[in-house]
This record gives sequence, structure tokens and C-alpha cells, in this order.
Amino acid sequence: MPDDPTPPLKPASSLPAEPASTVPASAEPAANASGAPASAGAASAPPAAPPEPARPPALDLGPGVGINVTQDMATPERKLPPIKILLYAIGGLAVVLIVWGFIGRAKPQGAGSVDNIAAVEIPGQNSMLVALTVTLHNSGEKPLWIHTIQGKLKMSSDEYSDDAASAVDFDRYFQAFPDLKQGSQAALMPETKILPGNDAHGTVIVSFPVTKDVFDKRQSVSVVVQPYDQPLPVTLTK
Repeated sequence: MPDDPTPPLKPASSLPAEPASTVPASAEPAANASGAPASAGAASAPPAAPPEPARPPALDLGPGVGINVTQDMATPERKLPPIKILLYAIGGLAVVLIVWGFIGRAKPQGAGSVDNIAAVEIPGQNSMLVALTVTLHNSGEKPLWIHTIQGKLKMSSDEYSDDAASAVDFDRYFQAFPDLKQGSQAALMPETKILPGNDAHGTVIVSFPVTKDVFDKRQSVSVVVQPYDQPLPVTLTK
């Protein structure tokens, strides 16, 4: 048999060894904090933000107060009202105080008396006609001009008032009720001027919705004279 030209195979142990891998140590995956290698594809995490400082607790003033001191101190300073508004408010208050002080200290400019009372009952009407003759004295330092005249009747539980009758009605009343004319004088009329220190005399006729029995039980009857430019009237009572 002819010889085989194929050379004999060498044993595996005689084969030359492959060179070891030369991977650098820096390329190896780094170990994490627990010692296990980190995943090669994972990205590095960003650093954690520092925690916010704790806010001081609000002062608790109890239920129902509704005030948070922390918030109140943290809010911007409140603005005051405009200076014009403050000046107007102060001026208005000053005017009120001046007027109140003037009225509080004011006194009637005149005085006087009720000199005569003549009263008659109007039949079937439960009313009285009353003629009040008065003297009015000007105790002020300037002329007194009469603006309005009223009569007032004060009872224990009620009070009645009536404007003075016009002077043109006096004759008609005196003819219908002669007793009304006893002790009467000429009418004391609005627009009468009384100089300082002088007197005015006259009669005022008014009516009240009461019977003669009720009128006789009166507490008082008055003539109220309101002068021009005066805060208080002059009241003549009897």
C-alpha cells in the first residue's frame, strides 16, 4: 500500500495558545455602590437638588380669628388712602363739630310771655279756637324778624300744634265767637321786625282738635315764634 502524503495531525496540546485580550481596565464597567457592575448602557443620574428649608409654622390665634401672622408679615405694606381723601374727611369732621358746637351753645334770641288766653269750643266739631295774646321781647343784639308762628297744646299723653291763623280771618272769628275777642289785640304776624331791646305785642289764633273739658285739663299752651336766621325758636308758654 503506498504511503499517505497527508502529514500527521499534531496533538491539541502542542497548538500555540491565542494571545490574551488586551482590553484596558478603564473600559471595564464600573461597580455601583453595592459592588455590582453598572449596566454599560445606563446614563449617569443628575445630582439631587438640595431640600427646601422648612417654613416656620403660622401663629395660631385660636378658632374664628382668621389671621395668619406668617402671611400677614410676608405681604407687602398696605397703602394709605390718598392725601386728598384724608383732607376732605378731616374737613368734613371739623365742619360737623363746629355746627354741633354752635347749635349746642345757641340760645333763643328773644323771650316774652303769654298775657291772655281766650278759648271757645266750635259746636259739633270737638275742636277749640284759642286766642293767645303775647309779648315778644328781642333780647339779641340785632333785629329779630318773625318767620313763622305756631300754637302748641301739651296734654298729659298727647301734644297738638297748629299754624297761626291769618290776620284777615280775625274779624270773621270775632263775629262768630264774641268771647274769643276778650283781651285780644291786633294780630302778631310773620315778617314783623323787632329791634334789639324792643317788644312786640299781639294776638295769635289757633285751633286744636279737643273738647273744652280736655282743653281745660291741659298741661300747657304755647306760642312758638321762629325768627329768620336763628337755629332756635322763641317759645312763650303758659
